[in-house]
Amino acid sequence: MGNPLQNIFSSFFAPKESSVLGVDIGPSSIKVVQLKKKGGKAILETYGELVLGPYAGTESGRSTTLGADKLSEALKDLLKESNTTTLDAGMSIPIGSSMITFIKLPTTDERQLAEMVPIEARKYIPVAISEVSIDYWPIPKDETTVSEFQNGEKVDTNKKETEVLLVVIHNDAINKNKEIQKAVGLTNPFSEIEIFSCMRSVLDPGIAPQIIIDFGSSSTKAFIVERGVLRSSHIINRGSQDITLSISKAMSISFDEAEKIKRTNGILSSTKDNGISEVSSATVDYILAEIGRVIMGYYKKSGKRIDKILLTGGGSLLKGLKERASLAFETPVEIADPFSKVEYPAFLEDVLKNTGPEFSVAIGLAIRKLQEI
Repeated sequence: MGNPLQNIFSSFFAPKESSVLGVDIGPSSIKVVQLKKKGGKAILETYGELVLGPYAGTESGRSTTLGADKLSEALKDLLKESNTTTLDAGMSIPIGSSMITFIKLPTTDERQLAEMVPIEARKYIPVAISEVSIDYWPIPKDETTVSEFQNGEKVDTNKKETEVLLVVIHNDAINKNKEIQKAVGLTNPFSEIEIFSCMRSVLDPGIAPQIIIDFGSSSTKAFIVERGVLRSSHIINRGSQDITLSISKAMSISFDEAEKIKRTNGILSSTKDNGISEVSSATVDYILAEIGRVIMGYYKKSGKRIDKILLTGGGSLLKGLKERASLAFETPVEIADPFSKVEYPAFLEDVLKNTGPEFSVAIGLAIRKLQEI
């Protein structure tokens, strides 16, 4: 539930006005991270996680669909248990409540872009424009690339056009966050789509294309980043919960029992697992196959190969997943370490490496909040 080290943390760090929170509300749990700025560095003060299943009357680890009232109640409980000392916070918006796409516009004039984007965006939005909020970022051209590809063929790169990252968020998601922020009393809050928070916490400087694979409970997000810019994003509607459900069905056992077996065995084969590794692997192999198609599609479009794969999210710690991904993609695979972006007591290193991938979004939110101070 909450942070078991809260009393230890309270003795190491005194509350400061510069403390900030990152609040990541996912379908199966809420994660919070509290950071403070000291000497130009981000210092970890406390962190915590609370599962949402009990608030929905179901098992821990299950994905839930809760209203703002229940989520506010759960967040208040978590802030208390984690011994947080500030309400200055940033909150995540699930990618499922947004649409991210890329469009090309026939101009390089930023003033014209401001006029053209809302008009062009209407072609991609399946609901009334009044029901969503729109933002966009022009993507800088890669001057070091000698050629660009479209469907595997070289195309003219000298056209006067701009590629734009278009982000559309449903107002319902924004309003839900505002309800929670008001009920909990968060101060100076902002909301950010989880992808961008995750990028901030797990990526190191580099120019080569990388893919971040975020294994969540109900879905897996895959997004390609090049030169620090998002280039492609995809949602696969299967996650770690599906592995648990498969085990539960195959063995005719409860969800809770299946969850324990999944955490113990992962997808590692043994003579004593009674075929459970095969059941678990079916979901993982499907997800990896879908990601393989994403990677191939990017290569056909850009002519560039993925340089590194980063695994994050709670499901990324599944035993055997890193090794299976390495075999599937024949590309270096790493488990993300978002806590490496902050300072903390040395004795916490092993604990934070094991829990880090679950807190990628919360850390990214808190880092952005610190940058605003």
